[in-house]
Amino acid sequence: MKFFKIILKNAFRHKLRTLLTMTGIAIAIIAFGLLRTVLTSWDAQVEVSSLNRLITRQAVSFIFPLPYAYKNKIEAVEGVGTVTFSAWFQGVYKDKDHFFPRLAIDPETYFDVYPEFQLTPEEFETFKKERNSCVIGRDIANQYNIKLGDIMSIEGDIYPGQWDFVVRGIYQPRDKSTDGTGMVFHWNYINERVKEQYPDRAGYVGWYTVALKDPDRAAEVSEKIDNLFKNSPAETKTETERAFSQNFMAAFSAILTAMDVMSFVIVGIIMLVVANTMIMSARERTKEYSVLKTIGFSAKQLSLLIIGESVLISFLGCVIGVLMLFPVVGGFEQSIPKNVFPVFYLATRTVVISVIAVMLVGVAASIFPLMKALKTSIVDGFRYSG
Repeated sequence: MKFFKIILKNAFRHKLRTLLTMTGIAIAIIAFGLLRTVLTSWDAQVEVSSLNRLITRQAVSFIFPLPYAYKNKIEAVEGVGTVTFSAWFQGVYKDKDHFFPRLAIDPETYFDVYPEFQLTPEEFETFKKERNSCVIGRDIANQYNIKLGDIMSIEGDIYPGQWDFVVRGIYQPRDKSTDGTGMVFHWNYINERVKEQYPDRAGYVGWYTVALKDPDRAAEVSEKIDNLFKNSPAETKTETERAFSQNFMAAFSAILTAMDVMSFVIVGIIMLVVANTMIMSARERTKEYSVLKTIGFSAKQLSLLIIGESVLISFLGCVIGVLMLFPVVGGFEQSIPKNVFPVFYLATRTVVISVIAVMLVGVAASIFPLMKALKTSIVDGFRYSG
């Protein structure tokens, strides 16, 4: 207890310097935590991908469609459970800044394959019966103040024309890692209109999602599906949903790597800030350390004083930074479009890493002044006039 009082008094002997050091640590922790949150939120979109779902897409590129006729053939493959499909519709809602995923789907099977999108039975039945109806995510409904029965008008680009959809369902994400920013509607409704205007584009979907009976047979089932359409005009590539997501995210790997490196550069900056403070403190106390040695303080006790002061300053700065990090992340979440980061939250491991990193930095920053204090003899210490 006496040692802690000495450490506390030493830490706040120069209050302004200590407060500035703690502020620097806090700002660095906020920057570190925000960068790590961006990375973990991005990774979460891969981590939440199901291992018992396969994605079957066009082998050449995801942007090319597949025939609707493939559905029955995929369903006949051994090991396949429910098969659903989607087509990327996109279009413009209000203006181009209002971006969120808009998909034409099979209403009979889509919500069976994606149970994380939760609808009430009443909403689901109404949606299935009304061909120009749509279902939107909770986050989209909240963002644009949309209620059941409202009309959402989409100006088509991939599918040209004005499309008016009646909101008949608002799905609830199963948990915080589930995307709540989607909009889905009947593929048949889209296909019928396309058939009238662009007959050559009718009868195609974007990709198939296959629910597996046994996730351990994913590789085997994928191979069987792809073999069905080998040497056909539209060959397929089938992979797990997680692998599909990882391949999609790979396009941003350079940016993510740069952010990852930058987050740990910030840890280095924290160490420099603390080390600078400790070196200045140690230099000022050279004579004091000689006095302590004279009255019998051991090397271990001196080490405790110096390391303790460094760790205490680092810890207090870390606490301030972590407490500020929560509202900062919350504000950042509110300011960015939901479609950019459908899942954005401060992970527990980010806080844990921040605290551990700062504690290690506190110890590391004290090494140089500690070695200097221990190596300086009592006589040289009394002679010091820095």
